[in-house]
Amino acid sequence: MTVQDVDRVSFVQEWQEWHRQKEAVLAGPHGFLAITGLHWLSDEPTRFDDAPGAWSATAHGVVVELDEGEELTVDGQAIRGRHDFGVLAERASVYAGWGDAVVEVAKRGGHDIVRPRHPDSALRTAFTGTPAYEPDPRWVLAGRFLPFGTPRPVTVGAAVEGLEHVYDSPGQVEFELDGAVHRLTAFNGGTPGALMVLFTDKTSGVTTYAANRSLKVPAPDAEGRVTIDFNRAANLPCAYTDLATCPLPPAENRLPVAIETGEKIPVERGGQP
Repeated sequence: MTVQDVDRVSFVQEWQEWHRQKEAVLAGPHGFLAITGLHWLSDEPTRFDDAPGAWSATAHGVVVELDEGEELTVDGQAIRGRHDFGVLAERASVYAGWGDAVVEVAKRGGHDIVRPRHPDSALRTAFTGTPAYEPDPRWVLAGRFLPFGTPRPVTVGAAVEGLEHVYDSPGQVEFELDGAVHRLTAFNGGTPGALMVLFTDKTSGVTTYAANRSLKVPAPDAEGRVTIDFNRAANLPCAYTDLATCPLPPAENRLPVAIETGEKIPVERGGQP
């Protein structure tokens, strides 16, 4: 076995571990596949079949009114009667326990929502994994980060019709593929300096999910160089369930090439195992 062969084996193993960890979060007892409802709150207290209490959105934040015998757990403390969750920040979530389920209280696109997550959700219990292309080092590309002078707010659509998300973009990621230069508008990633891009390409709606895929990009080095590993192009939760409010890519992130790597259309959406 050559050194090149060993490197490829290691590359594939690292990708498999990344994919395994991502699937474990998705299909965890309270992951996105466990969601049983997406409830939009109003000022009228409303009860739902998959959560206790009557829920409403007030000027002071989300409120739940629990009947006698109903109980939630918040930060390890049992709550009964009326509980005020306060005003939540955009994209923030609070989780309240209810037996073996949790009730997510969140704000998305300026709207207060409740999303119960039940481990026995049919979508979760039937999940067998996400199909994907075989990882290939040729899809690991050298790129360059092109920062804006100041971060720019970018408004994008959402998987839910009529909903919008606003993200700050620190700049664009530039890369070359098959002799052509492409640029993707990037958003801030989950760690300092890291980036995240949402995109579609010529495989979207054919072998990969039509609406979007996401890709995490490590922080640029001192010269602005980045590594773009399209093997880790991942589905967002909306690829599996209509109970997600995932953002759509900016218009400029629709690549005119086929990125034939990464995760494919989930079986739950008609994809092939």
